[in-house]
Amino acid sequence: MLPKEGPVPDKKQFLIDELSMRESWRLFKIMAEVVDGFDAMSEISNGVSIFGSARVKPEDPLYKDTEEIAAKLVQAGFSVISGGGPGLMKAANKGAFEAGGESVGLHIHLPFEQATNEYLTTKVDFRYFFVRKLMFVKYATAYVAMPGGFGTLDELFEALVLIQTRRIKHFPIVLYKSAYWGGLLDWLKERMVADGFAGEADLDLITVRDTPDEVVSYIKRHVIV
Repeated sequence: MLPKEGPVPDKKQFLIDELSMRESWRLFKIMAEVVDGFDAMSEISNGVSIFGSARVKPEDPLYKDTEEIAAKLVQAGFSVISGGGPGLMKAANKGAFEAGGESVGLHIHLPFEQATNEYLTTKVDFRYFFVRKLMFVKYATAYVAMPGGFGTLDELFEALVLIQTRRIKHFPIVLYKSAYWGGLLDWLKERMVADGFAGEADLDLITVRDTPDEVVSYIKRHVIV
């Protein structure tokens, strides 16, 4: 007597189940990254997240200004958090490191990303941008946005949305150099606010400063260390 044949496997359903299992396992990778980040950052206090272009060279005045801002923040009792890469991220870490302070690098793995800089006292690696952004905002008491590209804008507006919607407590957001940010702020006021897509008070979430001393002084006035 021949054995009874079972149901013919559904190839499409098998592929769906396989994909679902892969997605479920990805959640564990995300959870592990969050836990690792929390563990690495748990002792970081009074952090100031500094953002800016990875393309700025050491001879650029912006590089020197970023170093100075980071060093003076350390001297005022703050830790410095950057993306841990080159350019203005490296300048921020260098200023903090050479001033003897906590210098954190939150490094993202990208196909074209350079290695982390050498001025880190705490280094955390990430594969997921949203987990990395969580660490930037969770451990920050202030943001400083130096001139930069899409990544800098991404971090800036992430914080603005969270503060505007009261998902996090309000903290200082400082844009460095009115010559760079002025056009964006004019557009926000003349188009976004004027057209009713944001409130005029929302612009008060941002301040612009033009010297390292002004940046540090503003943060010291608004954050108790």
